[in-house]
Amino acid sequence: MSTSNGGASELALRIVAEDDWQADLRDSIRSVSALLDAVGVSANDLPAREQAALDFPIRVPRPFVARMAIGDPRDPLLRQVITDKAETLAIEGFIEDPLEEANANPLPGLIHKYQSRVLLMPTAACAVHCRYCFRRHFPYADNRLDGTALANIVTYIEQNPAVNEVILSGGDPLIVDDNALDKLISALEAVPQLKRLRIHTRLPVVIPARLTTALAQRLQTSTLNIAMVIHCNHAAELDDALVKRLRQWRNRGITLLNQSVLLAGVNDCAEVLIQLSERLDDAGVMPYYLHLTDPVAGTAHFHTDDTQALALHRAMRTVLPGYLVPRLVREIAGETSKRLVN
Repeated sequence: MSTSNGGASELALRIVAEDDWQADLRDSIRSVSALLDAVGVSANDLPAREQAALDFPIRVPRPFVARMAIGDPRDPLLRQVITDKAETLAIEGFIEDPLEEANANPLPGLIHKYQSRVLLMPTAACAVHCRYCFRRHFPYADNRLDGTALANIVTYIEQNPAVNEVILSGGDPLIVDDNALDKLISALEAVPQLKRLRIHTRLPVVIPARLTTALAQRLQTSTLNIAMVIHCNHAAELDDALVKRLRQWRNRGITLLNQSVLLAGVNDCAEVLIQLSERLDDAGVMPYYLHLTDPVAGTAHFHTDDTQALALHRAMRTVLPGYLVPRLVREIAGETSKRLVN
């Protein structure tokens, strides 16, 4: 009897642990002052930082904050999520929709830019508000995936037989719970022409507990080829616990890729980028893309020029094996694929 009760207790603990990601999400930091207090940093320009948050609010999960260096205002993780007065400046060439996604938005919750793949947005919400976000001005209110929206998207895919891959993005698709994701994946699996499902997510990096056993098992049993693309910009984001969890997912046969963004003051250093690729390899994650920033209004202070980017990429190729060197790319509105920068 005692053995049976112990087993039940262990199962209960495991279930509770796997629900912790939702508690972490609810407990996220949502103000500039609270974030600065959490990392022991003061700001003389606090009013200007708070002004920047009015347009694009602060949201940072505490597991991500826990990896920041205390007392360091230049910490590369902090810089990605703390507001800056530069966000409020109007900079020539930096606009709200530089990728012209409004022109590739045929249905609510759907973006179709490339011939063989469509992007589906299950939610407008993100677990973290990265200050360089290229969709910080996207009209999410007009793109809710509710009512008949999913059925309309499935019909659209069926009417476009060249489409064989769906990319879940957003927002962050892993904010959706496992049951809702199961229903969504099942609906896509019922479309015969679809071969691949790609999940683009930042959530495992900022709330590692989101990598639940239930979700891993559902992806393992899918009839679609599954790839999960995480978003990590700096090796310090990958602590030992997250590396272990990602490695477990990779050992389940789930393809794990990473896309990062080249960001001034965060990872615009060859040594930092090399360390990131090495750390991703430790976690069983293949470096996939290194994006140049999109010219989005409010993000100019993260911009790096092509000359610097190419020099950094050459330095990476000198040190790393080819499979650990991400493709250096930028996205150009209206083009049929991302453009390699070389």
